[in-house]
Amino acid sequence: MPFQHKRQTKIYYTYADYASLPEEERCEIIDGVLYMQAAPSRIHQEILMELSRQIANYLAGKPCKVYPALFCVRLPDGDEKSDEDIKTVVEPDISIVCDQSKLDGRGCIGAPDMIVEITSPSSARKDRLEKFYKYERAGVKEYWIVEPEEKLVSVFVQGDNNRYGRPDIYTEGDEIKVSIFPDLVISLKNIF
Repeated sequence: MPFQHKRQTKIYYTYADYASLPEEERCEIIDGVLYMQAAPSRIHQEILMELSRQIANYLAGKPCKVYPALFCVRLPDGDEKSDEDIKTVVEPDISIVCDQSKLDGRGCIGAPDMIVEITSPSSARKDRLEKFYKYERAGVKEYWIVEPEEKLVSVFVQGDNNRYGRPDIYTEGDEIKVSIFPDLVISLKNIF
């Protein structure tokens, strides 16, 4: 399934490879590199469900939609259109998409408005580095990194320069005002 790019000697993966994998395989592809994913922990799933519930309750009847994992997000580097050209495919824990034209039957193509990643020991480095830069370059307006062990949430908001500034850091008991929705406040009381 991987193929060799004509100008490079290394093998890389694309969305076409991702789409051909068995459904039970959990993986992501970032810049053509395949990352297998472990099953999430119970705590991870509890955090995912509570955050999704709060966001979904707010978005009920609004044009923006929340998509919890497993939800495929294809992030083209430029104007790639074919499955064989897209080299970044991620499954964020939570994606919020307001531009319905980015949605198709397979998920989202292009940057969601907001992404939440809940770290695990095996994903923390990838969430803080590779995905951080991919999401920033793709134009994700708000990116949350939730750290269950430390009971912390780092919130990155894209500025006028299309870069993430310094994060706002929250912990259990805090409330987070979501920047892309002026009247949505997420309570962390029930999250941790």
